[in-house]
Amino acid sequence: MNITEEIQARVIDNLDYAFPAKPKPLSEPERAAYIARIEQLLKEKNAVLVAHYYTDPEIQALAEATGGCVSDSLEMARFGANHEADTLIVAGVKFMGETAKILTPNKTVLMPTLEATCSLDIGCPIEEFSAFCDEHPDRTVVVYANTSAAVKARADWVVTSSIALDIVDHLDANGEKILWGPDKHLGNYIQKQTGADMIMWQGACVVHDEFKTKALEDLKRVYPEAAILVHPESPAQVVEMADAVGSTSQLIKASQELPNETFIVATDRGIFYKMQQLSPEKHFIEAPTAGSGATCRSCAHCPWMAMNGLVAIAEALEHGGASHEIHVDPQLAERAMKPLQRMLNFKKNS
Repeated sequence: MNITEEIQARVIDNLDYAFPAKPKPLSEPERAAYIARIEQLLKEKNAVLVAHYYTDPEIQALAEATGGCVSDSLEMARFGANHEADTLIVAGVKFMGETAKILTPNKTVLMPTLEATCSLDIGCPIEEFSAFCDEHPDRTVVVYANTSAAVKARADWVVTSSIALDIVDHLDANGEKILWGPDKHLGNYIQKQTGADMIMWQGACVVHDEFKTKALEDLKRVYPEAAILVHPESPAQVVEMADAVGSTSQLIKASQELPNETFIVATDRGIFYKMQQLSPEKHFIEAPTAGSGATCRSCAHCPWMAMNGLVAIAEALEHGGASHEIHVDPQLAERAMKPLQRMLNFKKNS
């Protein structure tokens, strides 16, 4: 193991996730008052709310009801870029707000809290990742969207889980060798599917890394007719059990198109809102994690996504400021835009 790999292993192994507390539950009158206030503020500020599939159902419902959108991280940013609103409020995690700002530098981008981060982002600090890239100058650097603006700026390509296979397959066909970061499970899945020459940064998502095969096998015995839907950020043994593997949008589509009435879903349970909305007659079950309650690290729901509460959204719209507004250095944003634009052009032309 060389020095960069030793540093990388130490960074990943020693990560201390200071998981935040979930927002305090609101009473029904409080909830109604905050929703009404947010609707008013969105109009006053000429703002639009975009929410990720993994946020809590009431946030997704509010985004839809106020003319915003619920989608994956890239579509959130693209929706905001094409919307006439002057202000975007991004309910998700920080890298999503940064991506929105990179694509729409002329707009104000707010988040309910800038403390909502991502284990993949935390686990891929720019200094260590850049050193890893420098050790392999002959490789094309492909990074997952779940990374900081600085890591994106260091890459040749940025990809989402829905397009990563196609882009890596394209690069492999052109004889390019890949340096992949940060999610090791997604990278291994892509390598297996494409046969590409890839080396991996060893990051993982705290939600998807929790899914376990033994417990999943036990649950499948209880529901033998159920189809298993798996996000490829999950461990390989879990992916191998899947009836459908894909990104959030691909899993939602699979839940609509597969004939099964029951689904065991190995991704963040926030996605159940959209799945149930589109297929109300179907039954969706959380895939089992390493534990339950306080004994697991994520329990199938990202703790940072859970920070996107109604109170925080109202505060962001009302006050803005340093604790809510996303800023990306213009020169850094310009560099990060290049690999993002490559992905967008590829998607447009494919």
